Amino acid sequence: MNHSRTTEHRTAKHRTAICAVSMTLVFATLSGCVPLIVGGAVIGGTLVATDRRTSGAQLEDEGIELRGNSRIRENFPDRAHINVTSYNRQVLLTGEVPTEQDKKLAEQVISRLENVQKIANELAVMDISSVAARSGDALTTGRIRASFIDAKDLTARSFKVVTERSITYLMGRVTLREAERATDIARSIGSVQKVVRIFEIIPEEELLRQLPQPAKPDSSPATSPVTSPVTSPVTSPVTAPVTAPAPALTPTPAPAASSAS
Repeated sequence: MNHSRTTEHRTAKHRTAICAVSMTLVFATLSGCVPLIVGGAVIGGTLVATDRRTSGAQLEDEGIELRGNSRIRENFPDRAHINVTSYNRQVLLTGEVPTEQDKKLAEQVISRLENVQKIANELAVMDISSVAARSGDALTTGRIRASFIDAKDLTARSFKVVTERSITYLMGRVTLREAERATDIARSIGSVQKVVRIFEIIPEEELLRQLPQPAKPDSSPATSPVTSPVTSPVTSPVTAPVTAPAPALTPTPAPAASSAS
């Protein structure tokens, strides 16, 4: 019972953290700022999570996003809305640009960045989305992440979720089973019109190897109870019976012999 309550308490804390991050994203969208996320943890916040990328890949992804968004602002100061998301060196471009040429230019700019291996260009050629629409997308992303946390057969921190114009993009290193499950959950959210999967599929065997291994039992306590009882009973009972019968050779101390027995 206590374990169940503890699990529910942790789940509630995680959901609260996800909602807090979602609201942060909403306000960041309104103000034009994006919070710095490092290794799955919001700097200065409470949400801390690891994922299935190597530490080197995580650092490279952070660098790609920082440099990519900076280069995009330099080339598109006010005529486009473009977001750069990187997962395991694969970059996702989402948002809106006015022309097809701008869409190609954005991809060229990102392709020149160091460590970029693949680019999924999902930019739409259309008018820039409104602030209200982006706020709604941020809330949709928060709902999906919270649903991933509630799912007992998924590891929420293994997914990256991006929503643009009610289209949800899912990224991550996951098994086929996890990909299908996450897709079904995202589609169940009412505000999601379409789900685009940009997964790196791994076999179940690799997932099992990445799971924490149980600690080996410590053999040191086994030696402690053995040494203690052996020394005590051997020295005490052996010396007492040897010295006690000696007075029995003379008749006068007979009472002493009975007390020794």
